[in-house]
Amino acid sequence: MITADITAFPLSSYLKEQTTSTHESLDRRIMALAPFSNRERFACFLRMQLRLHYATAPLYQNPALQAMLPGLAERNRLDAVQLDCADFNLSEQQQEEDRLAGTSIKPTNTQEAIGWLYTHEGSTLGAAFLLKYAKDQLGLSESFGARHLAGHTEGRGLHWRQFKQALDNLDLTPEARTEAVEGARAAFAFVRASVEELMADNQPAAAV
Repeated sequence: MITADITAFPLSSYLKEQTTSTHESLDRRIMALAPFSNRERFACFLRMQLRLHYATAPLYQNPALQAMLPGLAERNRLDAVQLDCADFNLSEQQQEEDRLAGTSIKPTNTQEAIGWLYTHEGSTLGAAFLLKYAKDQLGLSESFGARHLAGHTEGRGLHWRQFKQALDNLDLTPEARTEAVEGARAAFAFVRASVEELMADNQPAAAV
């Protein structure tokens, strides 16, 4: 049900308020599956990331979304994830499975796509901690195996604040905001399902 004050908060704040519990639950689940315990476990985590990046890559190239969110195209990190997969010698079959899983996901409208992008871009802040674990525990780096976790050259914080400001500049109706929340929740649900399939089920993954 849409409340009267749904537009009283900046869009980024509203999306955060509506998804925080889901986000925190997902983070706990991922860390409980020990993605940094060895490189084989990290490869499973990497495949999950590959699926997410395939799912969102078309959104970064969408002209309508680019017009709404300046600088959107340069935020796409699919190439970095693919290079990381090559570092880990993930098989063509595994990568094709992940491509098909990711590209099968399509937000139903622009508003839901905005929610997907909020979820994905928000993950860049937490990636700072993940990169530290990858370096300290697995010997990975921004140039080997963990490229997609690297921060922007301008800094993670600034890059995220710029994206949030672009979101908050959007003049969305209450209905459109609700759809954006649905998109954000769908993105979290997709990642959770990928985590359960690729990490919890201990699917085979190549180890470097």
